[in-house]
Amino acid sequence: MIVALSGGTGGSKMVDGLARVVGQRELTVVVNTADDSDFYGLRVCPDLDICMYVLAGVVADRGWGYADDTFRCLEGLETYGQPAWFGLGDRDLATHLHRTVRLAEGTALSEVTDELRRRLGVETRLLPMTDDPVRTAITTATGERTFQEYLVKHGAAEDIERIELVGIEDAAPAPGVIEAIGQADAVVLCPSSPVVSIGTILGVPGVRDAVAARRDRAIAVSPIIAGRPVEGPAHRFLAGAGYAECSARQMAEIYADVVGSFVLDERDESEAEAVAALGVRPVLTDVLMPDHDARERLARTVLDAL
Repeated sequence: MIVALSGGTGGSKMVDGLARVVGQRELTVVVNTADDSDFYGLRVCPDLDICMYVLAGVVADRGWGYADDTFRCLEGLETYGQPAWFGLGDRDLATHLHRTVRLAEGTALSEVTDELRRRLGVETRLLPMTDDPVRTAITTATGERTFQEYLVKHGAAEDIERIELVGIEDAAPAPGVIEAIGQADAVVLCPSSPVVSIGTILGVPGVRDAVAARRDRAIAVSPIIAGRPVEGPAHRFLAGAGYAECSARQMAEIYADVVGSFVLDERDESEAEAVAALGVRPVLTDVLMPDHDARERLARTVLDAL
């Protein structure tokens, strides 16, 4: 059984590749929930939903949301003066409505997630990192924002002064998370942000220690190529968390205590020696995943490296 730690868009591509190589039933995915937000009274879990939609084969080509979705409800809300900057499609709303209703009934997020993925025919076990509320708070020169406000509403245009994971100290791993990591044949840290995606998962008390205990069977994939993030404003998150550089070597340093191997892009071959100096075995390949074939190829490389 393979365990993957994943954020949203980039992580979901790696998850898709792993599922294509080992089969969905042989894969468990632990997903970041610190990006979750409430919109119009509905609980939205972007990273969980992206991973679920990708595995169900219903994700839109843009990489998030339901394929061929419409946005009539959002347009109607905007007509009534409601904010409409977060793109919630009509079919996608059904997911959030069901989740919100079940949570209000006292059902844990992990149980609701299991219901949703089964209904969509996903055989991979999807686990939120925690059932407890953890939220990423981002402070810029103009004030504090939620993660989605910073990333979507304001387009990640500002430098970050501080990042805080509110509630992380009191959070507990969701049922099954620690056990899955301990029993896994391999633990894969997907190419998501090491600060606000993978970093939040590892920040849940007990998770980092659990992965570190499997260090010889753990491997991470770099989300950075030639000093630039493949997707998203990873450079801003790194700087906001106090890291001096945006590089594959920096990623390897962040993960050095939890992984024994690190996959970096072949265009960063000059950094391989520095990665090795951290006590982490560098694995060079093409880490871009523009299509399903590339996702599967990268997944095979990652697993073969172990």
